[in-house]
Amino acid sequence: MSETMTTAPAGGPKVTNISDAVIRIAGNSQDGIQALGGFLARLAGRTEQEVMTYMTIPSTISGGPSIFQVRISSGEALSAGDESDVLLAFYQHSYDEHLSSLKKGGIVLYDSDHVQPKPEVKDQYRHVGVAISNLTVEAIGGTAKDKGKNIFALGLIARMFDLNTDKLQKLISERFASKDASVLNNALTAFQAGYAYPLDNLVERFHLLTSERGVQQVVMTGNEATAYGMVAAGVRFGAAYPITPSSEIMEILRHELPKYGGTFVQCEDEIASVSMVLGAGFAGKVSVTSTSGPGLSLKTEALGWGVIAEVPVVVVDVQRGGPSTGLPTQVEQSDLNIACFGGHGDAPRIVIAASDVEDAFYSSIEAVNLARRYSVPVILLTDQAIGTRIEAFPMPNLEKVCQDISPDLTPVQSHKPYDLSVPDGLKTHRVAGTRIMDGQYPVITGLEHNEMGHPTSAANLHTAMTAKRRAKLQALARSLPVPEVCGSAEGDALLVSWGSTKGQVREAVDRLRAEGHKVSGMHFRHIFPLPEGLDKVFAKFKKIFVVEMNDSGLWGYGQFAALLRSRLCDARIKGINKTEGLTFKVKEIGDLYKAASKG
Repeated sequence: MSETMTTAPAGGPKVTNISDAVIRIAGNSQDGIQALGGFLARLAGRTEQEVMTYMTIPSTISGGPSIFQVRISSGEALSAGDESDVLLAFYQHSYDEHLSSLKKGGIVLYDSDHVQPKPEVKDQYRHVGVAISNLTVEAIGGTAKDKGKNIFALGLIARMFDLNTDKLQKLISERFASKDASVLNNALTAFQAGYAYPLDNLVERFHLLTSERGVQQVVMTGNEATAYGMVAAGVRFGAAYPITPSSEIMEILRHELPKYGGTFVQCEDEIASVSMVLGAGFAGKVSVTSTSGPGLSLKTEALGWGVIAEVPVVVVDVQRGGPSTGLPTQVEQSDLNIACFGGHGDAPRIVIAASDVEDAFYSSIEAVNLARRYSVPVILLTDQAIGTRIEAFPMPNLEKVCQDISPDLTPVQSHKPYDLSVPDGLKTHRVAGTRIMDGQYPVITGLEHNEMGHPTSAANLHTAMTAKRRAKLQALARSLPVPEVCGSAEGDALLVSWGSTKGQVREAVDRLRAEGHKVSGMHFRHIFPLPEGLDKVFAKFKKIFVVEMNDSGLWGYGQFAALLRSRLCDARIKGINKTEGLTFKVKEIGDLYKAASKG
């Protein structure tokens, strides 16, 4: 915790003002761990604080060990924190497995009904034992000791950090508004009992400062941001098949699209869902399907049809650990290769990657606009870390970002859907049903075709159409800005990030530079095609390291590093890789860089 000053109100306990705190909640997923952490995160967003969370959940339906870590700050929160200031442990395994994540001298708040502290470490951490399970039963009655204890513990945390109880109770009321009145009453009673517990006798109180920026914030998960970004972009049709960790996007769109005259279909499988949205694209509606790695594998053949037919569609891939079923509830960045190159034949498509929750909202809008502009499938990569974590960001200017992408059915005199004379290969897409005045009958097809869309196997036309499809992405590459360099424009090393590694890499660069290392950072949002002009930036650094959560491969570098090496023909590009199913820690990146730079 970053302390600023300590006050002692007359007749009250000592209160220490802090600007940053990391709280790790460890227990079992069925105990409402995510709900508890979610309340803290959403409260932070409503009180002008920066917040970033991190969670792990078991992949089994029966549940199991789980954590939810929340970092609350009055400054910029670039990561969820390497170490926690407070560990809330509900069980012995929660205590044993996560004590090492706690800073030395940190506070471990544990359920004394289930946890027996280790005597050998009691002098390293500040232990605070509370009979959470039994006290919850005393407060709300019943015999289920695990029922409501997360809300009781929320009261304890609220007491410890001097949180706004009115806003917290409002959040609780909103969460349980659809439940029976007794459920809400029990939740509020448990919270009030936890807050009333005499915790001040065991540990001092802290007060989390706010940023006082006066900026209205929204608080949501990455999956929520992605879904609402699609709605803002004008998407009015979607189809998907449930798959972890992307199902939340599907559920939100299923609920929200009908409000705006749209439709969402839960399909029988991944192939049906991508085929439906391609059909909607053919009909003039840029549409979306969401999935994860295994689902993207199933969609690749149909996406090839979207490339050759030049039909706009957006596919959101919330990446998880693979291959096969792999790690369904854990994070990885290993779908980049299939996103860029999956499928048969020369099938260029656009790939962009969101870097955080706020960026997921705006990347969704960009993905839709790119699909419309270039008449091509666009794959938006997020991952489990972005999809499930909660962040606060400034309220978007909805009047500015919301758009109408309704199809234009204005009659035209003549029309060639695959006109080879159009600059940069851009497709002159007209909606099916548009009246063509000269009586010709253009078609859209997955077969190779002439300018009218009629099937052909002529060698010269296949060559021309292949070049046309390639030219669109070349035109996009020329228009993309070169990513900004964080730090000096030249130095010993450049740390490259993409996707959810952005915050940790930026924080690692700041720490390394503070230690005297001549290191800078660069983050990529546009993955395929890459912006032009990267070689000039890279030339100013002696070494380039790409930080990504995938395997270092046979040659010692990961998937994005391989893409950069092949594009720039630069053998200096190396990888800093991780395949644990866990996000990078800031210190970990710094240590790996130091080791790699020596090699």
